[in-house]
Amino acid sequence: MTILICLLDHSLLISTQTSAGRFHYHHEPSAHQQQQKADQVSGLPGQPPVSFKHFAGYVTVNKTHGRALFYWFFEAINNPQDKPLLLWLNGGPGCSSVGYGATEELGPFFVQKGSEPKLKFNPYTWNNAANLLFVESPVGVGFSYTNTSEDIGQLGDKITAEDSYNFLINWFQRFPEYKSHDFYIAGESYAGHYVPQLSELIVDRNQNLSKENYINLKGFMIGNAVIDDETDQKGMIDYAWDHAVISDRLYQDIKNECDFSEKKLSRLCNKLIDEYFDVYEIIDMYSLYTPTCLSNNSSATTATRQSRTMQGAPTLFSRLDVRHKRPAGYDPCASEYSYVYLNRPDVQKALHANVTKIPYPWTHCSDNITFWEDAPPSILPVIGKLVASGLRVWIYSGDTDGRVPVTSTRYALKKLGLKINEDWTPWYNNKQVGGWRVAYDGLMFVTIRGAGHQVPEFAPKQSLLLVEHFLANRTLPSKPF
Repeated sequence: MTILICLLDHSLLISTQTSAGRFHYHHEPSAHQQQQKADQVSGLPGQPPVSFKHFAGYVTVNKTHGRALFYWFFEAINNPQDKPLLLWLNGGPGCSSVGYGATEELGPFFVQKGSEPKLKFNPYTWNNAANLLFVESPVGVGFSYTNTSEDIGQLGDKITAEDSYNFLINWFQRFPEYKSHDFYIAGESYAGHYVPQLSELIVDRNQNLSKENYINLKGFMIGNAVIDDETDQKGMIDYAWDHAVISDRLYQDIKNECDFSEKKLSRLCNKLIDEYFDVYEIIDMYSLYTPTCLSNNSSATTATRQSRTMQGAPTLFSRLDVRHKRPAGYDPCASEYSYVYLNRPDVQKALHANVTKIPYPWTHCSDNITFWEDAPPSILPVIGKLVASGLRVWIYSGDTDGRVPVTSTRYALKKLGLKINEDWTPWYNNKQVGGWRVAYDGLMFVTIRGAGHQVPEFAPKQSLLLVEHFLANRTLPSKPF
């Protein structure tokens, strides 16, 4: 007698006999299918009905230390099987891609104000263009955790890239149907470090990997990105003076006293920089021309707008660190709504989050990360290497951001030294100018007119147009349409 076992789509075909003597066959779900089912989100409080699936949960990145990163994944609205996969990373260092990217910038659900949980569908969500993956990285950020407390004091660029890479390897094992899709990475602010460093790690590891763990990376895109300490800071000061934020006297004093090419700045320079940052206590540094949040919700305000100094962080972000201060956007209090929402036990249960019951509230930016082990002063060599490797590289800049302004990015790109193939050309969002673009040899630079630090929030329609053209490798419209 021959016994035949059929393996179909990695699932075991099992037969059961009914009382009538007939055999019924069914698929026994594979391990990854079981895990996907466990991660699928249903009953998310306040969620509007949608046609696409979304998943959330944890992926272990280091078994020995018990490190796990929290993710939230949204299938593309239409034809997910044909769309690329896009990973989005927010910066900080130490800020949440779920709190900012997913629920306030480019995800499908935005948290609304009110005593009851309510999510509004975002018509400009980036899962119109791609399967969209958000990860809270490194450990200690948001719901991501480690069982080894010493890990928090050893975080830096290298461990963040390594853990993010391990996350991807393990996530693709859970979602193998996406391994063959074109893969892209995007992010903003300090993700100007995260995204190129992770891309470099993937490119280097792909050289010696079996097909099983090969990551099909095609390109990356970074916005208002921290990429070079010297030009980031020089541009920040020049932009503030040019936009009538600081006085002639303060501007000249900083220019005379501060040498931003030096690793350590003088005591007088530090004092002048503090005076510079004082101006941004009364206006929004991340969006010069929008209102600030005037809220009475003290706990949420403290959690999302706290300022402090981070030891060991890159020079730009180590001084009077205002990374907790929320850009204004269309609702300057958006972060307070998402802070309250993501701390609700029923929301955390629906997202399969906070399974370890962390002893502190979820926050947009981690108060536990007070030291940053390593951060190169410039990411330009990495970007140059990746351009030369043939990856698609786009850098964009909202032009009303005072923190990592368009001026800084233009200085950095000049320092990178790529040949300009097409200089300063307008692009259009329907009938209006959406911004300008410069086509370098192997790199596209795009400005977004009127947008602050977090471009998808301030300019949702333009940003969707941007990502659609990036993913399709198409030039942005050069004429009104």
